[in-house]
Amino acid sequence: MLTLSGAKSAAASAARRGRFLFNWPLLALAALALSGCMPATTQFASANPADPAAKVARVGYRSTIAPYTSLRPATPAPWRDRNDAVAPQPKQDR
Repeated sequence: MLTLSGAKSAAASAARRGRFLFNWPLLALAALALSGCMPATTQFASANPADPAAKVARVGYRSTIAPYTSLRPATPAPWRDRNDAVAPQPKQDR
């Protein structure tokens, strides 16, 4: 009976101080060690990517700068001619 009351008072005093006799780094190490023992339970939606015989789509090459055309050096032209070239055409029916 005396030891039981002594254990109660020690636990109560530790709880009041906000300290628990627990080793957090040891718990983290144990959790990390046990996480490596988990089996791989992932289901693949399609073919296994590690399978060398798996069928995959062909890879095609498309240049990212194919539609590019250089605009330099541009020959100077009168600004009115350039403006008329890019302006929308007036409608004929009005």
